[in-house]
Amino acid sequence: MATVTLKGNAIQTIGTLPGLNTKAPEFNLVGGDLADKTLANYKGKRVILNIFPSVDTPTCATSVRHFNQDASKLENTVVLCVSRDLPFAQGRFCGAEGIANVEMLSDFRDGQFGKDYGVLFTDGPLKGLLSRSIVILNEEGTVIYTEQVAETADEPNYEKAIAALK
Repeated sequence: MATVTLKGNAIQTIGTLPGLNTKAPEFNLVGGDLADKTLANYKGKRVILNIFPSVDTPTCATSVRHFNQDASKLENTVVLCVSRDLPFAQGRFCGAEGIANVEMLSDFRDGQFGKDYGVLFTDGPLKGLLSRSIVILNEEGTVIYTEQVAETADEPNYEKAIAALK
């Protein structure tokens, strides 16, 4: 279990992020077309998992915009923005914002991604949503970078995350 804060108040996650130099847990998430997406869909690519509570919050929306801008500059890299928002809400946000360089994926069906990646909130006002985190995988699906943002209202360290790919 990990402890982060929301506006200074401690909240817990179900576990901890996957360890560096370990194989990333498999996942089954839902894309905007309601089709299942698994880690195998991205085999051979570097993967940035931008994980957050809800695209309908300012900090989460900012992280999607930021990675959307960065993604077009990264070779052989896909940015997957993961939340428990319904794919319809994710699609509405991307359409309104002109987001085209990241892929939105939802953990709404069973929350297994949040459990397997250790980011599911187990208490507090965001219970059942995902903790703001970054997990980066190399082409072989090995974890090369992680960050769980200590204060949920804060943005991740974009520069450090992108530097992990160089």
